[in-house]
Amino acid sequence: MGWLNKSWVRVIFHIAAWIIVFSLPFLLRRYPADDAPKNPDEQGFFFVNNLTALLWIGVFYFNAYVLTPRFIYTKKYLYYFLIVLGLFAIIMVIHSWLFILLIIHKQLLLSRSIGFNIPPFMLAIAVSTAYRMIIDKNKTDKLLQQKQEENFKSELSFLRSQVSPHFMFNVLNNILALARLKSDQLEPTIFKLSTLMRYMLYETDEECVSLQKEIDYLNSYIDLQKQRIGGKVKLDVNIPQAEAHHEIAPMLLIPFIENAFKHGTGRIKNAQIDVNMNVEHDTLNFVVRNRYDAAETNESKDKTSGIGLTNVMRRLNLLYEDRHNLLITKEDGWFIVSLQINLA
Repeated sequence: MGWLNKSWVRVIFHIAAWIIVFSLPFLLRRYPADDAPKNPDEQGFFFVNNLTALLWIGVFYFNAYVLTPRFIYTKKYLYYFLIVLGLFAIIMVIHSWLFILLIIHKQLLLSRSIGFNIPPFMLAIAVSTAYRMIIDKNKTDKLLQQKQEENFKSELSFLRSQVSPHFMFNVLNNILALARLKSDQLEPTIFKLSTLMRYMLYETDEECVSLQKEIDYLNSYIDLQKQRIGGKVKLDVNIPQAEAHHEIAPMLLIPFIENAFKHGTGRIKNAQIDVNMNVEHDTLNFVVRNRYDAAETNESKDKTSGIGLTNVMRRLNLLYEDRHNLLITKEDGWFIVSLQINLA
């Protein structure tokens, strides 16, 4: 609909509107019978009325583009009233001059002419004022929307940039541990890390990626964590393949899994992490559970703890405001995240 904002389209709309306005008196007019006596000044009245009507066009645009922004918007109502009054007086002078010039058989009655011209004059003033206010309101709303969109994009970029360093911090710690152990898994781990970095650099700039790409990313991250924790933590991961048409915002789910590995490993008794995902009727169901130690969690493992969860909740509100449901609970030593997103 961008063509509606073009200048020539607006001009055509205005011309069409004025044609309709000037046509109404002729469409609603009652024409006398053929045998009825003709008014000798009929042609004169026709020219006077139509030439006066042309003045209403000038009143309309003069009030819309000059008087309203300069006096109504600045609340100079007294000046506005005086100028409008003077404008009407000028129009009456022109109308009287046309009447005297073109109508021969009738005498000008000023009071009747004023009463006849006040309604269309007031209508032109009222409609033009409303027209200007509506246009300015639309412009303001459009600018506000553009500003909100820019803020939205900037905020998402900022939140994304926070997620990535936090993730990299954890993975590099994993690689450091493997290097110290001189593990044979170091080389495949670095290869997986390079794959993850490629995803983060080239995919996360998109508004949405295929759900399968996000799943591959999650699985790679979980594999890296498995190498770090070995058999110390019981893992139950159920993430099936996704259908090709499903898409999701990138890096949206990883903070929940990061949080589970951060607080669900270490000196946790009977440590266990469960990750389950499925899509039913275009709704993503994502559940992450981990056992946690309340005392240790209260002290916080490190200063960066919780950054991922805070960001992902903010991103969910920005991207899926009315299309998601997030529930985070602590129950019987379990930290449970349950997320539903409408992907349609």
